[in-house]
Amino acid sequence: MNVHAILTAKGNEVATIGQQASLAEAANELRERGIGALVVSDDGTHIDGILSERDIVRALAAHGANALGKTVASAMSTKVYTCADADPVERLMGQMTEQRIRHLPVVDGDGALVGIVSIGDIVKTRLGQLENENQALSDYIHGR
Repeated sequence: MNVHAILTAKGNEVATIGQQASLAEAANELRERGIGALVVSDDGTHIDGILSERDIVRALAAHGANALGKTVASAMSTKVYTCADADPVERLMGQMTEQRIRHLPVVDGDGALVGIVSIGDIVKTRLGQLENENQALSDYIHGR
């Protein structure tokens, strides 16, 4: 299974936020959407960074409540790992584990943002695969 299959199942909507938005706005957006990260993009296509819940917590730990008035650019991660539509799920699992990240923006051949995959999306996909394999083995054993 690859990234394309995950995006087909879940959709390719990506929550983005501009660099000059406040961390308070970002935290509210995360809460409203029930997600753990926002892709930072001023134009919705080019990736400037990624802001996760962890980044906000780090800013709060360093600056207290004043951090909420700071810009997204001040707390975002600028080294963004990405994946492509054709990448296999196994590659993403390895990359997320190795880099200790939970979200991978999906980019096209020109580097434009086309989706995002989370660790939760991958777990859901793998569970579905394992359930299908289990059912196929059970059917085979029972002659169905």
